[in-house]
Amino acid sequence: MDSHIALRFDGDRAYVNLNRPDKHNGLTIGMLEGLVDAARTVAKRKDVRAVILSGNGPSFSSGLDVAKATKDPLAGALNFVPLPWRGTNTFQEACWAWRRLEVPVIAAVHGRCFGGGLQIALAADVRFATPDSEFSVMEAKHGLVPDMTGAATLSRLIGIDKALLLTMTADVVDAAYAERIGLITEVTADPLAAAEKLAERIAARSPHAVAGAKRLFERSWHASARRTFGIERATQLPLILRLAMKRDGRSHNESNNS
Repeated sequence: MDSHIALRFDGDRAYVNLNRPDKHNGLTIGMLEGLVDAARTVAKRKDVRAVILSGNGPSFSSGLDVAKATKDPLAGALNFVPLPWRGTNTFQEACWAWRRLEVPVIAAVHGRCFGGGLQIALAADVRFATPDSEFSVMEAKHGLVPDMTGAATLSRLIGIDKALLLTMTADVVDAAYAERIGLITEVTADPLAAAEKLAERIAARSPHAVAGAKRLFERSWHASARRTFGIERATQLPLILRLAMKRDGRSHNESNNS
C-alpha cells in the first residue's frame, strides 16, 4: 500500500514529504504509519543532521481524511491502542516520533495546516510558514479534541487561554496571528529555503551539543527548577568529558609531533 510519504536523503539532511496533493495531503492511516516508519529510518542514520518536513501540492496538510480513516473501523481501533513500551498509538507516534529524534526537525508549511496536519507541524522543533498559510485546531468541527499529541505540544508553545480558544472554536487563523501567539516560529515567503538555511547553520555546531539541547528542553520544559538543574548537569557532563578527551587527544598528538 502506498503510504503517500516520500523520504529522501540529501547530504546531511532528510526530507520527509507528505505526498497526497490531490487531497491537500489529507491524512490516512497508511500515511500515519509511513510517518512513523520514516522517523525510524532517519533515527538509524548517523549522518543526518536535520530533518525537513513539508507537504506536496497546495497544502501542508488539511488534517485527517475522516472518510478514508474510518472506512476500516477495525484498523482504526487497532491503531488507536497505544504500545505500552512506547506510550503512544499510531496517531500520536506519527507526530511524537519527530520529538524522539536527536536531530532538529523543521517544518516548512504552506496552504492549509489543519487538525492532524497541524499536530504534525507542532511536533517539529521549528516551523516556518508562508504568509498565506492557514491554521486550525480543527477537531471540534467533528465533535472531537486534538489527540495526536496536540495537547502536549500546544502547552509548550502558547498559553492555555489561546489553546482553548483555538480548540473550542476550531477557528481558522492566518499566519500573522499564528506567529504572534507562538504557534509558528516565523513567517517567510519561502519556508523550504528558510528551513534549509537553518539546517545549514545548525550543522555547523557540534551534533552532540545539538542533540543535548533538544534532549535537555524536552525533559525539563515543564519540570520543577530542582529537577531541571539535575537534567542540566546530566546533559552537560558527557559533553564536558567529550571535550576533555578531544583536548587530551590533541595534546597527545602535538607532543608526539614535537
